[in-house]
Amino acid sequence: MLIHSAAQVITIAGGPQRGDSLGDLGLREDGAVLIRSGSIVETGSSSDLLEKYPDEERLDVAGKVVMPGFVDPHTHVIWAGDRSAEFELRLQGKTYLEIMQAGGGIVSTVQATRDASLRELKDQTRSRLKSVFAHGTTTLEAKTGYGLNTKTELLMLRALLELDQEEPLDIVPTFLGAHAVPPEYEGDTAGYTDLVWKEMIPALADWWPKHTKKSYPFVDVFCESGAFNLDQSRQILKTAQKLGFPLKIHADEFDNLGGVRLAVDLKAASADHLVVTSREDVKALGESDTVAVALPCTPFGLSESEYTPAKEILNAGGILAIATDLNPGTAWCENMQFAAALACRYMKLTPNQAIVAGTINAAAAIGMDAKVGSLEPGKQADLIILDIPDYRHIGYRFGTNLVETVIKEGQIFQI
Repeated sequence: MLIHSAAQVITIAGGPQRGDSLGDLGLREDGAVLIRSGSIVETGSSSDLLEKYPDEERLDVAGKVVMPGFVDPHTHVIWAGDRSAEFELRLQGKTYLEIMQAGGGIVSTVQATRDASLRELKDQTRSRLKSVFAHGTTTLEAKTGYGLNTKTELLMLRALLELDQEEPLDIVPTFLGAHAVPPEYEGDTAGYTDLVWKEMIPALADWWPKHTKKSYPFVDVFCESGAFNLDQSRQILKTAQKLGFPLKIHADEFDNLGGVRLAVDLKAASADHLVVTSREDVKALGESDTVAVALPCTPFGLSESEYTPAKEILNAGGILAIATDLNPGTAWCENMQFAAALACRYMKLTPNQAIVAGTINAAAAIGMDAKVGSLEPGKQADLIILDIPDYRHIGYRFGTNLVETVIKEGQIFQI
């Protein structure tokens, strides 16, 4: 099919963008995109492509914006229950760590998730995935981490693999057994760390190829005060790396423990959160291929004033991406458009920078940039049509879904 007469087609051709180059949209006015067999064949001006392919089935988008589907590279989309009561506690002055230490936070979601059947887990997650897709995200990363035992963590992965087959969007799984310390290991973080690297990760290495032909999932760890210290994080990630797993890390959300340097040293795909990252660590990111993933919905959800130092990361030459951090405690947000709006306001990105950070750079953070994140010949035909006349409405507007149509692998979904 030939999509034509777009006010703007945003191609973002040329791969991930770093440093001062962030924001090159590869924009075509009055643009067109040719799709065949679920892949991008060609982009160009409407007049040229209409003349070149006169017999092609056509979709006239009548002055709207066409761009790659969003890629959300950091979510905790799979869980059971909710934590609405904690939202009220935070409004009363309790901090995230105080709630966590009192048995709330991640641990409360763990109990609900452990109690859920596979069907219940899938049904609750499916509703969120449908909302994610309707808001224009066509590929997302999804972490486990609300099981915190081998059985439930593997059940979550099974649910994600099945949902990936059943829902139109692509799901890239991440194993996050090291998300928090479960109640049965209270006061014994070292003991739980041993369980993660000695039992859970080897069990995952054995389980995974028996259930899917997909390459190994990412392995992640929450390197933070109240979770896992630097040495524990290193042990978990190095064990995973030796077994062939690609790596990610949660780092510098509340305290700078050295997680970014660890991510760079281990060549992790991304380091995520990065709110209190030091200048030295920012410099290390800029000299590496580890993607800095900012999660602006999280400080917003926590009513905090500090956000990822995006300008410093770009000045250092880093690769910057944005994500929603969709989760039940701090950022129940399925909308990458809203993440872009926050990034513009609080991280001082321009709309074009936020768009690139939420597409090709986000794809790089999950190892998918050769397949999605831009509109280039040979790539998967994942596009969104937005009912706006200009791309700058992304970031400028918020609280409204601007997506009119999602096209996933060439298949049209009206929103």
